Amino acid sequence: MEAQALSHAELASELFRQGYNCSQAVFAAFSDVTGLDRETSLRLASSFGGGMGRMREVCGVCSALFMVMGMKDGGYAPDDQAAKNRHYQEIQEIAGRFREQNGSLLCRELLASLQLSSTPESTPRTPDFYRQRPCLRFVETGAALLDEWLIKTAGL
Repeated sequence: MEAQALSHAELASELFRQGYNCSQAVFAAFSDVTGLDRETSLRLASSFGGGMGRMREVCGVCSALFMVMGMKDGGYAPDDQAAKNRHYQEIQEIAGRFREQNGSLLCRELLASLQLSSTPESTPRTPDFYRQRPCLRFVETGAALLDEWLIKTAGL
């Protein structure tokens, strides 16, 4: 009997638990969708963890969602306003759903209760890290939202 493949949310969770940042975990989990190999995906998303280089700006999970959506369905013709408008509407919809589920799109607001600094030093991934931070939940719910979007856009 063949082992069942991990869902995108499960794979993103596993990658995050391995030590990859939130954006890397989500973006790399969708390598099958973007067509990028895992190493390229991890490199591309590496700057977006901690709300963009730990500046606590837009949540790295959201950055990953938007990048996957762009790879899957983004326009690239500068004069195709209809495609651009449709794509931006989809981005706004998934961002709104993430905000509804989690309270914000901003890392500093999502982690406000933890009073974290915006330093470039990496935080060790200890059991306390996972107990205190809601980041794993954001990784999992973000990946699930993206799967819902993929199903919707596929017309299933």
